[in-house]
Order: sequence, then structure tokens, then C-alpha cells
Amino acid sequence: MEALKEKTIRAGAAKLSGQAGRALIRLGSIIILARLLDPSEFGLVAMVTVLTGVLEILANGGLSAATIQRAEVSDDQISTLFWINVAIGILIAVLCLMVAPLLKAFYHEPKTAYIIAALAPVFIFTAAGVQHVALLQRELRFPILSALEVGSELAAAAVGIGMALAGWGYWALVGSALAPPLCLTLGAWLATGWMPGWPRYDRTVGSMLRFGGTVALNTLVVHAAYNFEKLLLGRYFGTDALGLYSKAYELINLPTRILNSAVGGVAFSALSRLQSDPVRFKNYFLKGYSLVVSLTLPTTIFCAALADDIILVVLGPKWTGATPIFQLLAPTILVFGIINPYAWLLQSTGFHKRCLNTAFVIAPIAIGAYLVGIPYGPTGVALAYSTAMCLWMVPHTFWCLHGTPISPLDLLLPIARPMLSGVAAVIAGIWVQHLIIDAVPYPLVRLAIVGTAMLAVYSWTLIFVMNQKSFYIDILRVAIKSSDPAVRGG
Repeated sequence: MEALKEKTIRAGAAKLSGQAGRALIRLGSIIILARLLDPSEFGLVAMVTVLTGVLEILANGGLSAATIQRAEVSDDQISTLFWINVAIGILIAVLCLMVAPLLKAFYHEPKTAYIIAALAPVFIFTAAGVQHVALLQRELRFPILSALEVGSELAAAAVGIGMALAGWGYWALVGSALAPPLCLTLGAWLATGWMPGWPRYDRTVGSMLRFGGTVALNTLVVHAAYNFEKLLLGRYFGTDALGLYSKAYELINLPTRILNSAVGGVAFSALSRLQSDPVRFKNYFLKGYSLVVSLTLPTTIFCAALADDIILVVLGPKWTGATPIFQLLAPTILVFGIINPYAWLLQSTGFHKRCLNTAFVIAPIAIGAYLVGIPYGPTGVALAYSTAMCLWMVPHTFWCLHGTPISPLDLLLPIARPMLSGVAAVIAGIWVQHLIIDAVPYPLVRLAIVGTAMLAVYSWTLIFVMNQKSFYIDILRVAIKSSDPAVRGG
């Protein structure tokens, strides 16, 4: 148990560090590109990425999850899945070319046809690396995977900023989307050293395809539900409104997405190895869940409380219209931080069909909210979306946890502790902001001062008032111990 614990925490620390690096690079890229390009140019590309995001899920086919989740997997099985991924990627690339005229007609924007055609190779690049990345995840080789992901993010930033400075306009965003999958796939091939053999189909591959197909369909439904509003905003309000909304959504969701990706990838791999041991499974899940919630909730609360200054510092004065959208989306992102980890639980224990069923319920709830809010523009959509997600959170929790080793009561303290600590931090932040708002005219300085005060209050409340000192010390102790080459066996 200690060996898996240390390996998991070491992998989690590497993944979290890598995701933090990616977040900083991504944030730096956003800061620069937001000043070089207009909201309408971001909105134009977002019109296309609403569709390509769906197609990217199909290119994966859920087959990476099938490789990771299975207790034992053979080279023949992985090779077969590899060729299936590649075939799907090629078909989707061709599909992009075929739907280009339809996209142009839907948005009444000719440029969208050229953008989706240019993005077609992304799906071939992604498909060719799905199984190689899955092998790195399965073996908990997250230090290497994190390095590859950071390198890919650097490539995206360099290409995007370089093209924007050269005057390429919205094509800079297209170029930055092409670079990461190509870099990640090449790096994963080199890191694993694995070469696919010829496909050999058997019954075990069939079961993996069914599992992967269910996971992919679940991801597809959720992604479509969570992004359908962008399709509506682009169609009825144009590139400016969609640019403001999509960038506000990306920015408020960045901390939660990065943290859930960092811990979630490690948690799914580790929990899949503990399916037959309910006691250890429950212990691992609750610790991972506590860590994710204690990090995502305060960052989202911080963003909502300091939205005005964050938008000015990160995006610049021409993006002030994104501020109310940014704030209204905060409750949605808080709900995501609480419920997203349920996917690790359900998929690692084989409850992937329930995961899919919940997606089929979330989709009409979210789309219904968008339809209610769309007459009022981006702010109306954001308000309706957040309201619907907050109302859905409790029934979703009970449904997901039913019949699993985890009960709703088990999650009460992991949610309540960071939430109460976050409330204390917000109160302190508002008080400090009130004291300095007239004396400090610079948004960046205000953010630094208020952010430091909120972090100090949150950390002190969570660690000492909520008595979580031993929990974080244990994680830190194992992470330090695991980083010692002598402990790892050289």
C-alpha cells in the first residue's frame, strides 16, 4: 500500500506541477494575445472550436480510458486500439472538409469554412498519440507526461504569439491549436518507445471498445451540453459577444480544469488498480477529492470576488464587457469543482454506464437553461447556466454515489471545510480591498495585496481552524520522501 501511495503522490505532484506550468504559460499567452487580437477574432475561432471540440472527443474514442482502466492489457490489444484511433482520426479529418460549407452557411461567416479545414490535421495528430499517452498514464509516468504537456503548451504559445506579432490575426489562434497535438504525439512516441503491431481483433478488444465507446459518448454528451451555448451565441449575437463569453468562460474555468486534469489523471489510474479493495479505494478517493476541492473552490471564489481587476490585468481594457459574464459563471465552475471528480469514481469502478446516464440528464438541463437565457445575451446565458447547475448539484451527487463505496456524508467535510474557509477568505479580501481601493490605483498591485490576504486567511482557516494540518503534512512528507532517488531505488 505504501509503495502505491508514494508512487501515486509522486505522480500527482509531477502532474500538478506540470499543469501549473501549463496554466502559467496559457495565462501568459492569453495576456499577450488578448492585447494583440480583438474579441471578434477570438469569437470567430470559437465558432469553429465548438464543433472541433466535439470531434476531438470522437478521435480519442474513449480508448485511452479503456487502456488505463483494464487490470491487464496486452501489446496486441493496444496495437488494435491504436489503429482504430488512427482510422477514426482520418475519417474525422475528412469530415471537417465536408462540413466546412455547412458551417459557413450556419454562421453566415465564410471564414469559418477555411478555419475548420485548416484544423482538420489536428485529429490525425491526436489519434496517433492516444495510446502512447495512455501508456504513460497507465504506468504513472506523469513526470515525463507533464514535461511533454508543458512543452506542447510552450509550442502553442510561441506559434500563436509569433503569428499574431507578424499580423496574421485570427490565424494565430488556428496555428496555436495545431502545435500542441503534434508536439505531444511526437514526444509520447519517443518517451514510450512503443511501436504498434498489426491489429488483431478478439473478444477482449470488443469489451474494451464497448467501455471506451461508453466513456467517449459520456464525454461527448457532457461536452456538447456544456458548449451548446457558444453555438447559440455565435449564431444569434455574432463574433464579439461570443468572443467575450468564450474568453470569460475559459479564464474562470482555467484553475478548475487544470487541477481536475492534474489530479484526475493520476486518481483514475490509481483507483483502477484498487477496484477489488473497497477500504483502500475509499481512502484514496477521499484524499484525492479533498485535495481537488480544497484547491479549486478558493481559486474560483477568488476569481469571482476580484473579477474587475482580473479582467483588466489579464485581458485588458477592451475586454471589460467580459467581467459580468466572468462573475455569473463562477457558481457553475464551483459546481464543476465539486462534481467532476465523480467521474473518476464511476469509471474506475466500472459504473461507466451510470456516468453516461447522468450525462443524458445534464444535457437537457443545461440546454434548457441556455434557451431561457439566450434572449438576454451572454449575461443571461451565464446566469441561467449557473442557476441550473446549482440546482442540479445535490441530486447529481446522490445519484453518482449510490451503490459505490462513497456516501454523500463522506463528502460533507471535504466540501464544507474549503467552502467555509473560502467564505472567510472572501470576507477578508473584500475588507482589504475596501481599505486600499482609493490608495492603490493599479489593478495588478491591488490583486497582489488582496490575493495575498485571501490566501493567508484561507490557508490559516483550513489548516488550523478546520484542523487539516496533518492531512497536508502527510501529503508533503510522502511527496518529499518519494522525490528522494534512494527511496525510489536509484
